[in-house]
Amino acid sequence: MPSPTVCRAVWLGDMDYLEARDLQLALVEKVHLGQGPNTLLMLEHPHVYTKGRLSKESDLLLPEEELAAKGIPVHETDRGGQVTYHGPGQLVVYPIVDLKDWGGPVKYLRALEQVIIATLAEMGITANCESGNTGVWTDHGKIAAIGVKISRGIAFHGFAINVNTDLAYYQHIIPCGIADRPVTSMASILGQPVDMELVRYGLVYQFGREFGWRMEGGVLA
Repeated sequence: MPSPTVCRAVWLGDMDYLEARDLQLALVEKVHLGQGPNTLLMLEHPHVYTKGRLSKESDLLLPEEELAAKGIPVHETDRGGQVTYHGPGQLVVYPIVDLKDWGGPVKYLRALEQVIIATLAEMGITANCESGNTGVWTDHGKIAAIGVKISRGIAFHGFAINVNTDLAYYQHIIPCGIADRPVTSMASILGQPVDMELVRYGLVYQFGREFGWRMEGGVLA
């Protein structure tokens, strides 16, 4: 029996969005060339709005200059999806993984949704995916957004789970282009702050389980 694919899980703490983007691109090249393992990056971003490939100007409810004055930059990105928010208290996950022998984009997106749903279930939150809407939802609203890009068979960008997120920052955008549905967080549903480390541990386990890979802790060389 062949040994399972190894995926390295790395917690980066707080990291600027553009710094994380450049790190992803460097890792994509390493994975593509076979010079590095599949890697699951986990981190938190300072306040930022990012615009995916399907974004419209109307998805931003304030001018970019006004948002910048509030200390919230806006960045264009090549991931799928529309406008979303990242910030403190949100677990951002960027899997840089080789999908060439694993499956295509739709299978990958559905797998990420199942990873998030299973992670939330471990914490006592019931969630689901919806036909026609990428991401993960609860009875209280959307709790996780997904936006990925696949280049030369290597996936990057990823997803974000609202753990202890300040939901007020969603008031300046139409999240993922959906104006008539609320956004929620784990803390909001559970009525108390959530241990981010517990969420990370659960997510790493569920990611390995869903993809059939052996997860190993690690650091970036």
